[in-house]
Amino acid sequence: MFQPDDFTYDAEARTCVCPAGKSLYRKGKNLVTNGFVSEQFRGGKRDCGPCSLRAQCLRTSAITPVQNVAFFRGPSDPPAINQTARMKASLDTLEGRAQYAERFGAVEPVFGNVRYNKGLDRFTLRGRTKVDGQWKLFCLVHNIEKLANTRYAA
Repeated sequence: MFQPDDFTYDAEARTCVCPAGKSLYRKGKNLVTNGFVSEQFRGGKRDCGPCSLRAQCLRTSAITPVQNVAFFRGPSDPPAINQTARMKASLDTLEGRAQYAERFGAVEPVFGNVRYNKGLDRFTLRGRTKVDGQWKLFCLVHNIEKLANTRYAA
């Protein structure tokens, strides 16, 4: 069986030639496989199908149509930490869970007050701008009521 060393790989030109002398197609650049950066090449059906070295090139030549070969260049860079990963990490701490638990207690009473105490079970107007205005009016009443109950104006 042929090994990757039997193929002619030019890292500068990013080309690969099989032992039969046929050029292989590149399947992409800087592909990461199991934490290693690789460059993968694939043979063409018109080249691999009638090739006399097919039995030496493919393990299961009756099933596999073309040769695939990869050349590894080294370990890949660690992935950049995005905002979602940072948020998950902060929520996995005890302090993060406590802060997130307080959020539920702070938001839910607003909807309960607006729905049951103010009577906004459904919007009575049509159209996005009118509904938006009605919602903002109810939120304004809710906030003014909160200020009055905490004696903010006194």
